[in-house]
Amino acid sequence: MTRRCKAKSPDYAVSDEAAAYIAEALMELALQFEATHFAEIRRHYQSIAPARTTDPRQLDLFEKPPGRNRKRKAAQF
Repeated sequence: MTRRCKAKSPDYAVSDEAAAYIAEALMELALQFEATHFAEIRRHYQSIAPARTTDPRQLDLFEKPPGRNRKRKAAQF
């Protein structure tokens, strides 16, 4: 059986302004880290992504349809 505590405010409560500054600093740190280690993060997510299915019945929503790569002629007025 787990103990349950009554919800109480933490002993390290900060002002609204301090909380905003801390949140901004943490966000900046996270953005700098992501910018520095983007390649490693991307490789990790690609390694855990599920493999693409080869079911012929599954449509490829991002495949370009044939014959759509031709340039259209400008309309002559």
